[in-house]
Amino acid sequence: MMIAFGIAAQAQESGNVTLNVKLNPIQTLVVNPAQETVDLEYHTEEDYANGVSSGTLAKHLTVFSTGGFAVSVQASGSELVSTAAGSNGNIAANSIQIVPFYTGSATDGEVTTVALSQNNQTILTSTFGAVDKKIDIEYKGSGANAYINNYVASQSPTVYTTELTYTIVAQ
Repeated sequence: MMIAFGIAAQAQESGNVTLNVKLNPIQTLVVNPAQETVDLEYHTEEDYANGVSSGTLAKHLTVFSTGGFAVSVQASGSELVSTAAGSNGNIAANSIQIVPFYTGSATDGEVTTVALSQNNQTILTSTFGAVDKKIDIEYKGSGANAYINNYVASQSPTVYTTELTYTIVAQ
């Protein structure tokens, strides 16, 4: 008795796949909702003489960015405007300073203090991306009695306003 075994050769087939990872740019900037209104209040002679500050507004801005980015700020106009009847002019926007603080290492970004302007002023640049990075901001109003003639007796307090727009762009 004879038993025969046959082995059939199987053809091996292969196929190729191209896998792409496509990274799209994302930049988001969020203003802390609890800090959407900032008041600089002058109450004393020292306030008018030395200027006032908002104090550091912790986590005022939150940034997410794929890759490098820049954050800028601009006012809605060149002046803070009052609706008070009889106001003695407006307050120059550039008399207000925006002071950013960025927590992290030196490679995380570079901050720049700016005088407020109706033009975009860059306050932070980074060559690296950021995930929920917090930026603290301090607002400083002028001293040297700069606003001494802007008070209107019929309105207490006399309020001067501008709207600020923070913007993030890819670098």
